[in-house]
Amino acid sequence: MGMVERDGMLRAGPVPDDTKNTLELIILDNVSGGTIITTDGHPSYSDLKLTYDHAVVNHAAGEYARGIHHTNTMEGHWSQLKRSIKGTHVHISAKHAWKYIGEFNYRRNYRASHYGMFTRLVSAFALPRLQET
Repeated sequence: MGMVERDGMLRAGPVPDDTKNTLELIILDNVSGGTIITTDGHPSYSDLKLTYDHAVVNHAAGEYARGIHHTNTMEGHWSQLKRSIKGTHVHISAKHAWKYIGEFNYRRNYRASHYGMFTRLVSAFALPRLQET
């Protein structure tokens, strides 16, 4: 699942399933109430209108943008990630998916600031190492 602020940061990561309970909780934890949000027509997003100014872009009807509402930024991000996996790794396991998605989030969020990207990378060397589970 992924979320991106207009002209802002992107957050994406693997989710255990795409049920309403799972996706709504993630959105409620990451997006302030009353915010304008745009999603595709997935049924799990149907109750978001209760908390947010929610617009739906209906891909099934050939609609990909309506005014300010589109999901193109997030769709492009997933497309680039998938092309990289197919071109470099061929396949990744679900166990390690969060690492690949995290790398692409990092690349996208710091693409305009090479200094910021480098500084954050170097400071991460002091953080604890990842532990495999």
